[in-house]
Amino acid sequence: MKRRLIGFEIVVVAGLSLQICAAALARGQNSDRAQENGTSHSSLTGAGAGGNSTAANPGRADGLGNPLLGGERRPLYRLRASDVVEISFTVAPEFNQTLTVQPDGYVLLKDAAMVRAEGLNLNEFRAAVEKAYQGYLHDPEAAVALKDFERPYYIVGGEVGKPGKYELRSEVTVSEAVQIAGGLTSQSKHSQVVLFRRINDELVETRVLNLKQMLKQRRLKEDAWLEPGDMIFVPQNTISKIDRFLTRPSLSMYMDPSQF
Repeated sequence: MKRRLIGFEIVVVAGLSLQICAAALARGQNSDRAQENGTSHSSLTGAGAGGNSTAANPGRADGLGNPLLGGERRPLYRLRASDVVEISFTVAPEFNQTLTVQPDGYVLLKDAAMVRAEGLNLNEFRAAVEKAYQGYLHDPEAAVALKDFERPYYIVGGEVGKPGKYELRSEVTVSEAVQIAGGLTSQSKHSQVVLFRRINDELVETRVLNLKQMLKQRRLKEDAWLEPGDMIFVPQNTISKIDRFLTRPSLSMYMDPSQF
């Protein structure tokens, strides 16, 4: 009788061990699948959870990245002089106002101080407005809307059919911009097309593109995407040397203002 009981206990213990091993194996497989899919329990707890969220890397969300060529293609819009912004308050509509960014980059808030607006995106400007009204309103909650702004543009000059200033209404590459500007002339040196991109108020960066070879060999991945304010110059003769960084006044060596 004792031998039967002992045998029965061994069978029960072995069965429980198999169940525990199966459960552990299932949990391990589920964990592996979660890692492969890029999800975890910590990433499902809401905004700000986990170290790989977009909020933890605001540089990408804002598109600032590298301000030089090859940076983010979709940066958030930043206010400029002459932009018109509308400010409204949820609990204090008497402070609602529409303001124009002055040439010095500031706006004068109603019954408050001057606030710097130029260079800020709308979220940053809203935070600046709320901070300015903290001494006037108990809980200032503002909403900011962009009502009017300078339309994004690019400039094409040199040996093209219709040199001039064009609105940047959608994503456009250098080769597409040249075609929009009437295409290349018979005298163009399209193996040395120069792209000028503004870095700040004083400097621009240059990039030389060999459109002839790029289009012939269909290396379209090398075709640069334009950003607002970019300038394209198609020379007539070979440029022996061009510095990577130039001062803005020196652009007159390449761009003829009479073309625009």
